[in-house]
Amino acid sequence: MKHPGLASTVPAPGCLRRRHLHRTWLAIGMLFLLPSWLAADEVDSPEDATSQQQVVVDDMPSGMSDSEDSDKPSSRRAAIDAAVYDRVMVVGQADNLQRIPGSAHVVSSEELAKQQHSDIHRILRQLPGVYLQEEDGFGLRPNIGLRGTGVERSSKVTLMEDGVLIAPAPYSAPSAYYFPTAGRMESIEVRKGSAAIRQGPFTNGGVINFVSSSIPGNLTGRLSLTGGDHNWFKGRASVGGSYDHAGFLFETFQQSSSGFKELDGGGDTGFELEDYLLKVRLNTSVDARFYQELEIKLGKTEQDGEETYLGLTQADFDANPYRRYRGSALDSIVTDHEQVQLRHYLRPNDRFDVTTTLYRNNFSRAWYKTGSTLGISNSSILNSPEIYADALAILRGEVNSPVGAVLVRDNNRDYVSEGIQSVLGFDLSSGATEHRLEIGLRYHEDEEDRFQRDDRYSMIDGQLQLAIVGAPGSQANRIAQARALAIFVEDRIEMGRLTVTPGVRFETLDTRRLDYGQQDPSRSGDNLALRRNSLDVVTPGLGVDYRLSDAWSLFAGAHRGFAPPSPSSTEEVEAEESVNYEAGTRFSRGRRSFEAVLFWNDYSNLLGNDTLSGGGTGSGDQFNGGGADVRGLELGFRTDLATSGMGFRLPFHMSYTYTEAEFASSFETGFADWAPRVTAGDSLPYVPENQLYAELGIEGRRWNTFLSANYVDEMRTQAGQGPIPLAESIEDHLTFDLAAKVELWQRTAVFLQVRNLSDEVYVASRRPDGLRPGLPRTTLLGFSVDF
Repeated sequence: MKHPGLASTVPAPGCLRRRHLHRTWLAIGMLFLLPSWLAADEVDSPEDATSQQQVVVDDMPSGMSDSEDSDKPSSRRAAIDAAVYDRVMVVGQADNLQRIPGSAHVVSSEELAKQQHSDIHRILRQLPGVYLQEEDGFGLRPNIGLRGTGVERSSKVTLMEDGVLIAPAPYSAPSAYYFPTAGRMESIEVRKGSAAIRQGPFTNGGVINFVSSSIPGNLTGRLSLTGGDHNWFKGRASVGGSYDHAGFLFETFQQSSSGFKELDGGGDTGFELEDYLLKVRLNTSVDARFYQELEIKLGKTEQDGEETYLGLTQADFDANPYRRYRGSALDSIVTDHEQVQLRHYLRPNDRFDVTTTLYRNNFSRAWYKTGSTLGISNSSILNSPEIYADALAILRGEVNSPVGAVLVRDNNRDYVSEGIQSVLGFDLSSGATEHRLEIGLRYHEDEEDRFQRDDRYSMIDGQLQLAIVGAPGSQANRIAQARALAIFVEDRIEMGRLTVTPGVRFETLDTRRLDYGQQDPSRSGDNLALRRNSLDVVTPGLGVDYRLSDAWSLFAGAHRGFAPPSPSSTEEVEAEESVNYEAGTRFSRGRRSFEAVLFWNDYSNLLGNDTLSGGGTGSGDQFNGGGADVRGLELGFRTDLATSGMGFRLPFHMSYTYTEAEFASSFETGFADWAPRVTAGDSLPYVPENQLYAELGIEGRRWNTFLSANYVDEMRTQAGQGPIPLAESIEDHLTFDLAAKVELWQRTAVFLQVRNLSDEVYVASRRPDGLRPGLPRTTLLGFSVDF
């Protein structure tokens, strides 16, 4: 991995600089000349104007038509798009939401455009059953859990983009140091409960699928620019179109900020992100006897940020929550992600189709950050400042230190994730019984390569000066690998008002860890320590849905949950397993909808991961946590409060989650969030009992305004019970966001966002090292234009 300014023998001091935005926007400007070059070839016929965008949200086709018009090119095009969408995505067409026997949600393109959010935390918090822990205030490295799975680096959730596993190494190192860029997504899908076993490997909580922009049906383009507080810049541009036998899309999303934290002595605390996407589709005629299409997807994301794990003591947070200690002046992260997907779809007839995707993701990251002072971990220093006053004074840059007192680690890692997956769809419907069978297979390989070193600095007159350069690989020099074969079968049978969906997933997993030792940077293997592990697991599930009427339905489900153990552990650990139950009711008519779900996840073994981001040592080891019970209630409600004749709409949206999460057994552990001992009845950390989101808007024909409120209850940062000590607590907080948009003339609009409208000061997290603040009030203004 090449880390600019850090990959050389002697790291360059100071923050990483912003890079070459000018070249990017010059290229974008040239893209907007393309329509005039291509307009002569634009397809205007109705059948070719059918956009894949329609398949994604709200107005997506309802499925394959059996009507007398099903042979028309436009109907067949819609049926093909719908079928492809069902095979690739985790929820599929909008109509599926009412028939899924479990909790499922789609944040549509309309919802994403309404708030203009690029922070995944702000997007997902409007859904029930989703738990979030903020970290940097921008949502760049989110921590997400579903139904009490734990939130640390989203490592217990199956993360996908366009139906493909997207975590850096989903089996061998699932911690999501790379996360899809939410600002360029078309929609976001979330499935929980028995409905989630179709994906995997993490089925205890569920799956989050990011749907990238579709190739449009007509030649179209869009440009959106936003600026605001903290030198915030956000830009998104796209151009694409479809023709008789081909289609394309090019899109880029750019975002940067100088940061909202105040580094002692001055300096940026922000980031720069560049994201590019290219899609090309080749297809036969829609009325071909054997329809086929091939879509090629290429993506690249670069991120450069002056981000740190170092937080504040309680006293310093109370004095200035946005302060950042001088000891973190060199902390920075550089990442590079590349993805390739080739998806082939074959549909010989209306009753059978095959969708096959070949994929590869490469990810590199180098996070150079301070880890300890005077041999004492930063978390210990900030949690007990009265004991480690000398070390704290060094971190603040208030005193000169002994030579090499400050350890700065180059967390240098490379990841590869690749595989091939295929889904066969069968329509076995007969008479009044609708019978749709899916069989899926995925072969997957991934790898994490750690090659890390520790450098030592002295704090002299408030500046970090290099004292000792660590040898490459002298801190960690190992590779973790995994190979997995997964097969699932899901059968949806509709008999009148009753829908029964049985399913089963089988996975066979082989992992190994190759530790070359800290004295073998060339990896000769002279002192190689090799560990292997194999695992076979079957996860069955059953979901039932009964429609009381066209609007009301009842559903229930049960399934076996599973999360694979990582090969990174030095000790034997068991897989994380649970038996999960849910039951609920759902209503939908027009603009009104309601959902209520009771859930219970009964864990027989809970796993904890030792990571630096979780306040641990960063070893990657896992810990058996014994049994645990996670129970709760999820509520969701939408309506339009306006009455007829008012001339505008008053959309209202509310979601609520109540959760009880407790350990069911007692044990001793070295895992930081649980240590040193867990007693049966202790609450799980970072799981609030109550979460509430509410949003009220007013919409006219060419304008809208939305005010949203988000409340998160007090939660523990360590396992325990009874009153929560201040040092182990994240206090409850309530924040508001405001969004407004005005369409000035056709296809041109301006918009305003105010995040954290009341400028609420709150603790977002106490890990990894000390207290970290949420984003302060931030005002953004932008415009968008379509052509």
